[in-house]
Amino acid sequence: METNQINKTTVLLVATLAAFVTPFMGSAVNVAIPAISSEFAATAIMISWIPTAYLLASAMFSIPLGRIADIYGLKRIFVYGIILFTLASLGAALTPLVELLIAARMFQGIGASMIFVTGLALITHAFPATERGKAIGINITVVYIGLVLGPVLGGLIIQYLGWRSLFFLMLPLGVLMFLLTVWKMRGVEWADCNEEKFDVTGSVIYSLSLLLVLTGFSQISELMGQIMVIGGILFLILFIYLQLKVEHPVLEIRLFLENRTFAFSNLATLISFIGTFAVVYLLSLYLQYIRGLNPQDTGLVLATSTVCMALVSPIAGRLSDKYNPRILASIGMVFTTLGLFIFTFLDNHTPFSLIILGMVIMGFGSGIFASPNTNAIMGSVKKKFFGVASATVSTMRLVGQTLSMGMVLFIFSIYIGAVQIAPSNYPMLLTSVQVTFIIATIFCFIAIFASLAGVNKEEKGSG
Repeated sequence: METNQINKTTVLLVATLAAFVTPFMGSAVNVAIPAISSEFAATAIMISWIPTAYLLASAMFSIPLGRIADIYGLKRIFVYGIILFTLASLGAALTPLVELLIAARMFQGIGASMIFVTGLALITHAFPATERGKAIGINITVVYIGLVLGPVLGGLIIQYLGWRSLFFLMLPLGVLMFLLTVWKMRGVEWADCNEEKFDVTGSVIYSLSLLLVLTGFSQISELMGQIMVIGGILFLILFIYLQLKVEHPVLEIRLFLENRTFAFSNLATLISFIGTFAVVYLLSLYLQYIRGLNPQDTGLVLATSTVCMALVSPIAGRLSDKYNPRILASIGMVFTTLGLFIFTFLDNHTPFSLIILGMVIMGFGSGIFASPNTNAIMGSVKKKFFGVASATVSTMRLVGQTLSMGMVLFIFSIYIGAVQIAPSNYPMLLTSVQVTFIIATIFCFIAIFASLAGVNKEEKGSG
């Protein structure tokens, strides 16, 4: 019993550290973009690939690696992910070229996907049902802490120690997670699907489709970019067709076809992240380039949205146990859309109070949306599909984030092009930001109705 208790505590500690590291790094790097751009004299499109490469790699490999972990062992893939993430962080810290930094970020993304597709599953296995909710709650809370501290602590670190110190910070955390996992979890492994086969063909087609679509978006004004986008869409259609045919699919497509709530709530997740994820990146560029804020003050402004989300989300989660979660999610999207709408009016003299108000409203809306929408998805499936449903939510979130940055690449390629951001093209940067926020607002407006579409007729009057 004592050994089990040590294992549970260790699993929670290691998974929680991992839950902090990945969102912290993702949000902190957004604040570092202007400093990185200045050092490498990189173009607007090139610097957009620094966060995008991380997201793209995570999205490309999350589903296949989650499946591999189920077959070959959760702890094994988790450890490999820690090693890869740590080594990639070292490479990013030492890189002499922006191209190598982007490559390091891709490997970081692969390592991060190995970590987050296994971390929550490790907690689920280690804790009995009576303790699992509390453990998962701690884990999710730390994710929010990572998102909040990313721009705040990251801004401080960047301003006083330089952007490379962000990546050096990951080294001791990576070593600590590795030692705890290997030392305290000896002889423990979970491989629930070790008798099943891994769908290599489906995984390759899925990853290739995302790679083609996003890379094509960054070159959409050229014929080759358009061909890549079309090719990526065709590969995605082929992937869906094959997943309906294979015995052990990488992604359970049938749930989307047979479960209305599951399908539309996942669609709402996808659309909402397309609309909201690029906000922090765009505002980081706007505040530092156009408004002249330093990384520290930029981080404080950007953190307001995540703080609101962290405060509201647990309350919204409890409310979704009493009231229809799909209707609550739709209300959340209304506020998110309103917050984004405020940002469509950004100019050279927009009051900072209005920017913060927009961040607060958007964070409030996202907080109301997130927990009820996830509750709606998980509550719409049978227990045997909990793992599949959880993986699907993560996939929709990652693909949405990736497409959100793809939207930025698309807009930047049209208005700014392959040039370095300088005072001479600040007007085009501002136009790019405004146009992107208009499109993002439209996406979140659509997400309101995607959430409502998941409400069954007999549920509309429930509360």
